[in-house]
Amino acid sequence: MLVEYFVQRYARHAGKNFRSIDKKTLNLLQNYEWPGNIRELQNVTERSVILNSGEVFAIDESWLSKQPARRPQVTSHATSQGAPHSEREIIEAALAASRGRVARRLGAAARLGVPPSTLDHRIKALRIDKAQFKFR
Repeated sequence: MLVEYFVQRYARHAGKNFRSIDKKTLNLLQNYEWPGNIRELQNVTERSVILNSGEVFAIDESWLSKQPARRPQVTSHATSQGAPHSEREIIEAALAASRGRVARRLGAAARLGVPPSTLDHRIKALRIDKAQFKFR
């Protein structure tokens, strides 16, 4: 199974040894739709290996939720000014709400539920000027 391979691989790098994988974790992994494909599985597995301290590998159930935890904040902000229709408008609304900050807990990436590096890439690709949102 692919998850076993990743657990062994990342455990070896972290100097850890897991005797088994939690049954609930296996069911959770099998039932998840994996919108990020194999890279998402790798990231979740690596993060879990780092944070697990016992002999049984387990994944925090909240990491595989279907709805990003911060998405409603952007939606509620956007609906007050009319719902954004494009990716550019959604990103600009998140940047406005976070005063141009991309990373960290209150940044636009957290509000959108995406990694800061991904959001930075999209901002550059769409040629959005983050500085214009810093003082709004």
